[in-house]
Amino acid sequence: MTETLPADSAGSAYFLDFETGDERRATFAVIVDNEPGVLHRVVGLFSARGYNIESLTVAETDRAVHTSRITIVTRGREGVLAQIRAQLGKIVQVRAVMEVGGDARWVERELALVKVRGTGDARVETLRIAEIFRARVIDTDVDSFVLELTGAPDKIDKFEMLMRPLGLVEVSRTGVLSIARGGERV
Repeated sequence: MTETLPADSAGSAYFLDFETGDERRATFAVIVDNEPGVLHRVVGLFSARGYNIESLTVAETDRAVHTSRITIVTRGREGVLAQIRAQLGKIVQVRAVMEVGGDARWVERELALVKVRGTGDARVETLRIAEIFRARVIDTDVDSFVLELTGAPDKIDKFEMLMRPLGLVEVSRTGVLSIARGGERV
């Protein structure tokens, strides 16, 4: 079945869903004025256009100049991602928008707390895998652990996958954080 585009769709941002090509994951670091309503405007942009947010973190980064950093992980085709970046840049309180995912000049990390239930061999295997992934035991009782793991999102995904057959109970993740390598400030 072939999908036809409306005649007025050429060049319109509203028809980017018809774009060919593969989707990819993108991480945007957005420096914003730290004032009421800014996060609502950013999230509203995604919601109004039907873009999904896979991960969102936000915190004040410089009290002296009242700025915060919002890190957003999303997925889309190149045209959609370009549209997201352009639309973010049009928000008045946005000072800078940088795509940081998949770029060797940036470090991406996430924190996860992982609860695993197990006794006997499953308990031993959980600890062995935790050691390989450099996860720390931060709470334990006779039949479960809470492990703390920091790393790239795909590392946490792999750890979670390995914990499932051993008794994974629950996972809590912070969302992606990013920072540029080197001595310069963004």
